[in-house]
Parts: sequence; C-alpha cells; structure tokens
Amino acid sequence: MRYHLADVVDRALRVLDEYGLADVSMRRLAGELGVQPSALYHHVSNKQQLLALMVDEILRRGRRTPVDDEWPARLLDSCTTLRDSMLAYRDGAELVATVHAYGLGSHDPADDIAAILLDAGFEPALAVTAARTLLHVTFGYTGEEQTHLQAASVGAIDGEGTLPAGSFASSISLIIDGLRAHTPA
Repeated sequence: MRYHLADVVDRALRVLDEYGLADVSMRRLAGELGVQPSALYHHVSNKQQLLALMVDEILRRGRRTPVDDEWPARLLDSCTTLRDSMLAYRDGAELVATVHAYGLGSHDPADDIAAILLDAGFEPALAVTAARTLLHVTFGYTGEEQTHLQAASVGAIDGEGTLPAGSFASSISLIIDGLRAHTPA
C-alpha cells in the first residue's frame, strides 16, 4: 500500500497514544505501516521533522473558533485550547513543549498569544514576554497534569491524578491580572 504524508503523521499519532513518546521511532512507525524504515524518508527527512509534523497536527486538530471577547478572555481561551490539544494525546504536553523548545513546527503557539496582546495595544516587547510566560505556564501545568493522569491510570498514585479543579484557569488569570497593570490607555 502506498502512504501519503498525512497517513504517516496519523499513524505516528496513534503510536504516540498507544506507546508514548519514548517509543515513537522511525522503526516502530515503519513496522506499524508495514514498510521498511527507509520508506518513511520519502515523506520526512528525519525524526525531528516527523515530531514537528505531529505537533502541527495536534494543534490543528485542537483548534477551535476563538472567543470573540476582550483580550483577557481571549488569552484564557487560547491557553485553554492549547492545554486541551496537548491533553488529547498521551505525552502530548511533552511532545509539544519539546518541539517548541527546538524551534520546530510550522506554527509557534506563542505567536497566537502575542497576537492577542498586540491587538489589545500592548507594547511588542511586553507582548512577547507575556506570551512566553503564558506559554511556559501552560506547558508546565499541562505536563504536570498529564503526568498525574497517566500515573493514576496505571495505579502509581492514588486518586484520579488530577490537579485541583479550576487551578489552570486561576494560574493563567494571575498572569492576566499582572498584565492589567500594563494595559494600554
């Protein structure tokens, strides 16, 4: 069977969900597709490009219509959408944060956050710093949340493994409250 790039990325996401990020390899993916590993290089030049394409697809699938509201609500919605996108896949937070750290992928989620702030009239330097701060809180919180959920699912910790309800929104709101002190006139 002949595969297209979308098929390769889709199967890679299934491998991610079933086995976790540590087991996403060109060899495993090739085995899942029933091809030789060398056949994958017709679609991607290396594993890093594959991971970047996987993140692009995770973010694309998680995209939803942004709220049409004031900048604070838009920021919370943007961060929540990113969080939900990462939680939709096993090790999604680790994968998205890693790809971001390497500067890979076709779209940087920080750009969406910065655009909201720039649109609200914030100075560019502050918008970029705030976007990175919000992004790192989102990555860190979601990574911890995902670790808790996965540990609870295998009985490694007691309970559901979730963090306190509403604490993600509260964390983002703390940063938004700080930004209000810098609200443009």
